[in-house]
Amino acid sequence: MSTPEQHDPNLRPATSVAETSELADGEWHRLHPLTPLFKGGLVLIIVAGIVLNNFRERIIFWLVSLFAPEEAHIEDFGGGDPVDWVLENNLILIAMLIVLGVLVILIVGFWLVWRFQQFRISDEYVEVRKGIIFRSQRRAPLDRVQGVNLTRPFPARLIGMAKLEVVGAGTDANVPLEYLSTPKAETVRTDILRLASGARAAREIRQSGRADQSGHHESGAPQTMRSQLVGSVNDGVSGIIGGVDLDDVEPESVVKIPTGRLVGSQLLSGVLWFGFFLILFAIVLAFTVPAILADVSGPEATFAILGVTLGVGIPLVIATVAITWAQISKSLRYSIASTADGIRITYGLFTTITETIPPGRIFAAEVTQSLLWRPFGWWTIKINRMSGKSLSAQQSSTAQQFNIVLPVGVAADVRRVLELIVPDLPADDLPLVWEHGIQGPQQDADPYRVMARRAWWRRPFSWKRHGFAVTDFALLLRRGVFWRKLAIFPLVRLQGISAEQGPIDRAQRVGALKAHSVTGPVLGDVVGIESAHVNESLDGIAHRAASAVQRDHGHRWAEGAPPEAPHES
Repeated sequence: MSTPEQHDPNLRPATSVAETSELADGEWHRLHPLTPLFKGGLVLIIVAGIVLNNFRERIIFWLVSLFAPEEAHIEDFGGGDPVDWVLENNLILIAMLIVLGVLVILIVGFWLVWRFQQFRISDEYVEVRKGIIFRSQRRAPLDRVQGVNLTRPFPARLIGMAKLEVVGAGTDANVPLEYLSTPKAETVRTDILRLASGARAAREIRQSGRADQSGHHESGAPQTMRSQLVGSVNDGVSGIIGGVDLDDVEPESVVKIPTGRLVGSQLLSGVLWFGFFLILFAIVLAFTVPAILADVSGPEATFAILGVTLGVGIPLVIATVAITWAQISKSLRYSIASTADGIRITYGLFTTITETIPPGRIFAAEVTQSLLWRPFGWWTIKINRMSGKSLSAQQSSTAQQFNIVLPVGVAADVRRVLELIVPDLPADDLPLVWEHGIQGPQQDADPYRVMARRAWWRRPFSWKRHGFAVTDFALLLRRGVFWRKLAIFPLVRLQGISAEQGPIDRAQRVGALKAHSVTGPVLGDVVGIESAHVNESLDGIAHRAASAVQRDHGHRWAEGAPPEAPHES
């Protein structure tokens, strides 16, 4: 049997029925029935419980007066328990009816909220609409998708639910699908990434039922709300026990981070935080102790200084421990692997997050090593990518975690991860990246253009290392001594290049070169470079970047892929 794509060269490769779900049919579908509860309903119930507990006498009196006004005498409460008063006056039936009415109102309200939340996935975009009185609708074009994040908050994991977020290109451009059952969320993620890649499903093949050569589909009956709830709860409990993320670590992660290394690296980073807080603590004592000694003396001064020490020192210690633990817990169960849909990164202990970054969506990468990590040979890798969030949201710890693709690793781990996130790096550029860049400079000739000697005072410790190199593939920036850094800016993803020169720079005949990228932790500036080198490199980088863009097809990474082999009947 031949397939339609063999006759039409313009038809994109199709996926099989097993690979494409019915959720990507362009029709509207509803989210998980418990979505309203996890999107604010749970908080509403807790707040309502607190209000009822504080004002229960007045509330019970008001409700009883509606149904039995002759029995409603608030002075009879006498400061006792209103529940006992209801029982003594044989009003239990009325109370139960009232409670039942409140539950019905909540259930109807949640049902309406769920009923008016829908999503659909077409060949062109992902769309979500919601709202009863105030309607809202968000749409993310598939050709602008920068990634898909699958988050499982711990309470949602207990009943087998997950939150899906389609990362768009632009500020506040993300489209959230919260919540879906975990299997359905994984299926939707796969559909979105494959549609975004250009591997669009051929409708004729899906309808012909390639998975069933007998000519009919094997589709189950539509699930009821009750069956969805029971199934998701069962999956959630079994997933907590057996490991709900097993599907997300296949294929096997290219990096295995031992728990001891992860904890040790974060403890060393915690030492830096503790040192920072210790400096703040010393500054506070320097201002408060003289003031205390000027007002009081003897035992009173000792107790006052001790009070200030405990009052300031304990919160600083708690903050250090909290920051360190947060970094450890978010990096546990880390895995990174290459899939057909892009680079898949999974991490988190209680709340697990799975991020899939399609090829061509990484704008810059940086390998960093702190001074305390150097004796152990540990490194970390961060990237710049479009987050689709507002600027304030990008400062959150979760958003920053998305930019870390290797929490801590040795040299071999760094090489493997770089092969994933920068797969097109030419072999000729490897010495510039590793020997001369990450580990360099070497004793022999340095291929990097570094700071002029007369401008050493701008970077007094790292001026011999501070510099850049340009190839046909990337702009490489090497900086730092206490924190060794090597930034890789693929020219095809470069947003711009600029040169700056202030009055002091002009006097010293040096300038600054800056690579412009999307917002992220990787910065792209070097200073104190010879003016002639800056001007020469500016034109060269712009020309090479234009040539690289013409050769790039990473934004539709699956287009042109060979079609699947035909099935023989």
